[in-house]
Amino acid sequence: MNGGDEAAEAPPVPPQPLEWKFSQVFGERTAGEEVQEVDIISAIEFDRSGDHLATGDRGGRVVLFERTDTKDHGGSRRDLERMGYPISRHPEFRYKTEFQSHEPEFDYLKSLEIEEKINKIRWCQTTNGALFLLSTNDKTIKYWKVQEKKVKKISEMNVDPSKAIGNGSIASSSNSSIGKQYLANGGDKYDLPSNDFSIPPGGFPSLRLPVVTCDETSLMASCRRVYAHAHDYHINSISNNSDGETFISADDLRINLWNLEISNQSFNIVDVKPANMEDLTEVITSAEFHPGHCNTLAYSSSKGSIRLIDLRQSALCDSHAKLFEETEAPGSRSFFTEIIASISDIKFARDGRHILSRDYMTLKLWDINMDSGPVATFQVHEHLRPKLCDLYENDSIFDKFECCLSGDGLRVATGSYSNLFRVFGCNLESTEATTLEASKNPMRRQVQTPSRPSRSLSSITRVVRRAGAEGPGVDANGNSFDFSTKLLHLAWHPTENSIACAAANSLYMYYA
Repeated sequence: MNGGDEAAEAPPVPPQPLEWKFSQVFGERTAGEEVQEVDIISAIEFDRSGDHLATGDRGGRVVLFERTDTKDHGGSRRDLERMGYPISRHPEFRYKTEFQSHEPEFDYLKSLEIEEKINKIRWCQTTNGALFLLSTNDKTIKYWKVQEKKVKKISEMNVDPSKAIGNGSIASSSNSSIGKQYLANGGDKYDLPSNDFSIPPGGFPSLRLPVVTCDETSLMASCRRVYAHAHDYHINSISNNSDGETFISADDLRINLWNLEISNQSFNIVDVKPANMEDLTEVITSAEFHPGHCNTLAYSSSKGSIRLIDLRQSALCDSHAKLFEETEAPGSRSFFTEIIASISDIKFARDGRHILSRDYMTLKLWDINMDSGPVATFQVHEHLRPKLCDLYENDSIFDKFECCLSGDGLRVATGSYSNLFRVFGCNLESTEATTLEASKNPMRRQVQTPSRPSRSLSSITRVVRRAGAEGPGVDANGNSFDFSTKLLHLAWHPTENSIACAAANSLYMYYA
């Protein structure tokens, strides 16, 4: 120290709130256009590189999009900027292909209709230029391979174009003799009527096989594996393991471990089904593998808890390694307490250190090294608390909203009603709480002056609680919420500040 001459170290400056801009929309509805049920998007997922995006819908279709603004040069956007390549003003995607993943089925043993709706999509490792992904409906998981295949076409025939007949002109053979004329049927010097066809002595000297070439390519989707008959209840999650060989599937009561190459057997690793179903108190709502540790996975429950399990402990992981749950405030229990505490989605941060969870009212960020409580809580639907009775009556209280984290872990996002979604800053000093609308003008509903978060110091860590500035039951503009339009599904690009979200049958993309 120099006698206090040195200036005191300044506190770290939190990242500035992002300014979100509209990028693209696919499947935009015209005013008054009725949305078909089968066209409503039910799943969104970026691949690991961020160069491909997949969506699934209630009609059982999977649609793939590919990035175009870096395709000419290759490499990530950040690398291209570092090398001085001109970059377009925002990430751009284009339609790549689509295929029918699932069809409606009927379980004759249980007299149960099985919807074709896609519940989840997960990308697998790319091999030899082919794309691989898993898709699931309520009962069946499928492993798809999408690759370019060459289209075979006949380019040369044994026909003189001047005498060709039929549909269009056909190129003459490159082996034809100069000055020699051939008939359309390949004959030489013989005029053979079609009603009295015969082979001349010695055959046709000019007859040759057609030449097949492969000048064009076409994208083909082929189903490589079908993983079926392993779940008695509806599948709510699938998740790839970082080992690239296995994945899990979860329903209300069980989690199964699969090998990608083996479709006729799986291993049950979690079973919460009691001996007597009347004793059932909670169900599994979501499950996710750790992004880096192949032995670790987390699953959430309808009671608002998250369990971290270690596959090395035992074959059946009914006992958890860690339990994350928030203690209930005394005197706050009501009829709706357990319903709104149910976690609808969990996501690991890219570094594997944090878990983001979404319940009906809030987003919570958990540190896997600290099981005393969440390190941050973001209020999403607190303004709807007075309306819980109405939400229960119209079943909106059971809506399952997804959540996502930015690749750098600095921000989180989730959806809401009236096709709104919210972005929060995770930094303890950040006041970022942005509300946007899934439309071509996302900032129309932005809260310009979000309420300042209140902080409390617990015995272990500071807890951040942040809410938007909406009043009870209204959005940022004072309009009543439309509970029929809800933004359930969204995904954050793995390396850039770009979000894809689904509003009914439309896919909106934004960048910052």
